[in-house]
Amino acid sequence: MKRNLVIVGGGAGGPSAAAEAKRRDPSLDVTMLEAGEFISYAA
Repeated sequence: MKRNLVIVGGGAGGPSAAAEAKRRDPSLDVTMLEAGEFISYAA
């Protein structure tokens, strides 16, 4: 069964959480939602 993860927020914590989740489970489908124009990718 495929598992999905939705992360709300593209500040420093969002991409860090997404990266850690993918490291722990590479088959996880991760979606990040951000209301603003920019997301952080250097966290």
